[in-house]
Amino acid sequence: MSDVEKANSTHQIYERQTKPTAPPPTRIANPGALGLFSFASTTFILSLYNLNARGVVAPNVVVGMACFCGGLAQLLAGMWEFPRGNVFGATAFTSYGAFWMSYATIFIPGSGIIAAYGENLDELNQAVGIYLITWFMVTFLLLIGALRRNISFIALLFFLCITFILLAAGAWLNKLNIQKAGGGFGILTAMIAYYCGLSELLVKGESWFGLPMGTIKQGRVD
Repeated sequence: MSDVEKANSTHQIYERQTKPTAPPPTRIANPGALGLFSFASTTFILSLYNLNARGVVAPNVVVGMACFCGGLAQLLAGMWEFPRGNVFGATAFTSYGAFWMSYATIFIPGSGIIAAYGENLDELNQAVGIYLITWFMVTFLLLIGALRRNISFIALLFFLCITFILLAAGAWLNKLNIQKAGGGFGILTAMIAYYCGLSELLVKGESWFGLPMGTIKQGRVD
């Protein structure tokens, strides 16, 4: 085989390996709306609590929502995304499902997490701040992964990043105003998630109208 033929053969193998493949056929319905609505609803409730809406200070009522809606429902949505070949959706839904379950665990008395800090509230706030800033890092990495998907997901993850930063800063500095700012951005994030979820729910050919997600045109990358 000549050098030219070898080069062409190598190029063809490379193209086959790097060319994106279509996800395998599956009868599993799109779980995107379930995951996004679950995330949005739990985020919306907790964000209102962070704003001290209606005089609410203790966020404990969100525990059930975080366990079963934001937690279990999102986790299942992530698991259903895997056989559909959607790595981004599977990673995001599974990660945030685990986030909400772990967050709820903090407030469950039987976990002993809050009790372990006793009356040392400052140490508890510092620990929560580290927890939240870690989830900012995860969200930022997902934001990078969404940059070539659509504008709606980019906006969702961008504002979620800001929310985590503000909530972490509020915990570290023990500043109520910063926490309330995080609650405000959390509500904005929830509204965008609701929009994305509704867009996923309005299936083309089965709905009277659809909602644009702001698809980004994919240019050729050499």
